[in-house]
Amino acid sequence: MRSGRKKSMLTTGIMRDAIKESFVKLNPMTMIKNPVMFVVEVGTFVVLLMTIFPGYFNTRDEIGFNITVFLILLFTVLFANFAEALAEGRGKAQADTLKKTKKEITANKVVAGGIKAVPSAELRKGDVVIVSQGEMIPGDGEVIEGIASVDESAITGESAPVIKEAGGDFNSVTGGTRVVSDSIRVRIAADPGESFIDRMINLVEGAKRQKTPNELALNTLLITLTIIFLIVVVTLEPIASYLGIELQIPVLIALLVCLIPTTIGGLLSAIGIAGMDRVTQFNVLAMSGKAVEAAGDINTMILDKTGTITFGNRMASEFVPVGGESLETLGEWAAVSSVSDETPEGRSVLELMKTKSLRYDESVSEGGEFVEFKADTRMSGVDLKDGRKVRKGAVDAVKKWVSAQGGRVPGDLDSNSDKIARDGGTPLAVAVDNRILGLIYLKDTVKPGMRERFEQLRQMGIKTIMCTGDNPLTAATIAREAGVDDFIAESKPEDKIAVIRREQAEGKLVAMTGDGTNDAPALAQADVGLAMNSGTTAAKEAANMVDLDSDPSKIIEVVSIGKQLLMTRGALTTFSIANDIAKYFAIIPAMFTLAIPQMQVLNIMRLGTPMSAILSALIFNAIIIPLLIPLAMRGVSYKPMSASKLLARNIVLYGIGGVIVPFVGIKLIDLIVHIWV
Repeated sequence: MRSGRKKSMLTTGIMRDAIKESFVKLNPMTMIKNPVMFVVEVGTFVVLLMTIFPGYFNTRDEIGFNITVFLILLFTVLFANFAEALAEGRGKAQADTLKKTKKEITANKVVAGGIKAVPSAELRKGDVVIVSQGEMIPGDGEVIEGIASVDESAITGESAPVIKEAGGDFNSVTGGTRVVSDSIRVRIAADPGESFIDRMINLVEGAKRQKTPNELALNTLLITLTIIFLIVVVTLEPIASYLGIELQIPVLIALLVCLIPTTIGGLLSAIGIAGMDRVTQFNVLAMSGKAVEAAGDINTMILDKTGTITFGNRMASEFVPVGGESLETLGEWAAVSSVSDETPEGRSVLELMKTKSLRYDESVSEGGEFVEFKADTRMSGVDLKDGRKVRKGAVDAVKKWVSAQGGRVPGDLDSNSDKIARDGGTPLAVAVDNRILGLIYLKDTVKPGMRERFEQLRQMGIKTIMCTGDNPLTAATIAREAGVDDFIAESKPEDKIAVIRREQAEGKLVAMTGDGTNDAPALAQADVGLAMNSGTTAAKEAANMVDLDSDPSKIIEVVSIGKQLLMTRGALTTFSIANDIAKYFAIIPAMFTLAIPQMQVLNIMRLGTPMSAILSALIFNAIIIPLLIPLAMRGVSYKPMSASKLLARNIVLYGIGGVIVPFVGIKLIDLIVHIWV
């Protein structure tokens, strides 16, 4: 899926299916779900009847005009259907890929007396199965025994397997993924048809997509405008008769179609579907469109420190010599003690050596015996073949070890150690036999670019709060380095819920990330809860979004997509309504100029004839929908800025632009149409 983000948004197959679906959606029972376009379809049908039966409607003289109006209206409806079908098509294409993963799997179900092979469709919530190397996991569940490496590429698109084990926050497994090593015992957590993949298929297909509150509100506005303009157009006929003007029904229908918000009406559904699809393209499963919209209105973001803001592993960031030792000597023996140390800390020491351009003799440790870290000694190291012993570990532990061998403790060891601790780091002492050489400064490093990303959120008007179990001193150091607005030190699960409720009580929308069972209450309380796919089932069920890549910092992208969805809908609504101004100046003068010559002053575009003016406005109204489809699918480009600046930008670009573009477009179309009318 990750590679899919780089692929073209559209394919030949999706385009072909969308064209076919455009005609299928002409079914009135389908069209009535979009009231604005349903009105256009009814108007199209009426003009068709007048074209087929001109004698009955006494419109023989206008048959050519009626045919033209019918075709333009038909294409207007088809273009709107095409936009929706195109948005749905991308989701269905992704669903087809997921359906290949969802296939019948034989499960080794644990039953009284042994193991029984059963189809995965027969498994029920609470059943226990055993999955061994090379076998597919038959359903969503939790590992209750064992540890195994699981290939989740069918879901996440990532080729690297992930470790799943009983207990802790990484015991959740997904049906359709494959065990690549060892064996695990899994308790099924979902009945057939309710699995994670089933939900993904339903959501990306749009089969169960419900309109969001904002979408419903906008839909209500569009219906209201449509009713108002319908009343206006109906009342125009008696007014025109009183003035001695004969208004043909096709002309009134053309006027109605141009006045009602057909542009946004035709694109509204496509915008919503495409918004959820963009979230899916980032490997985030949104449980509802409401969650995506809420992300766009977020005021406060709660983030765990470990794994979100920082890498989560304390890594070597500095060598601090003591007792007059040189940096080179300390680095060399720190490296010797870490050659066989496969922990993140050990590997980071060797990386720091490269960063500092320090060298060490790898042959020194050859033939030596590696001493693993143990809770009782709190040290690790190596016993060299020449008898020397090298250790690194907790400062007090190394001090005792050196003292036991008759060595002395450098006078500046404790002061440097305390300074590292005050700065939020962890000091590791390095010693050779009875001599302490210095300290390795370990720190939970802030991920690159986090300060810039938090600055972007600040420009969006979003407050960031870091939650960490660290002491206040360490928390303050990390918060300052990362650039978050506030932090909660020594944080407990109830503290997260408390801060969320406090922010919500002030009328703010809150987002947070989490992966553990203890995060579930806070994820449920937050307006946008992003759970990690690697986390527990409880966390995923409590959240309204699941990140398939298990990257907690991705909530920042989710917020941007949510804002982009709201901006796109607002921008195209503004553009659609602004379009009507130009249409007024095109059609109203064309309808009344012959009877009221003074109306000619409104013909500021100097359109050729009344008929060419009406057709030009109608044609522009039709072709603007397909021209805006790429924008509706891609979304309006978003740059972090305040709400007031965004509003001003959209008014200028889509408000004023929405007025100017149709004036130019209708005039150019009229120059062509006037030749043929």
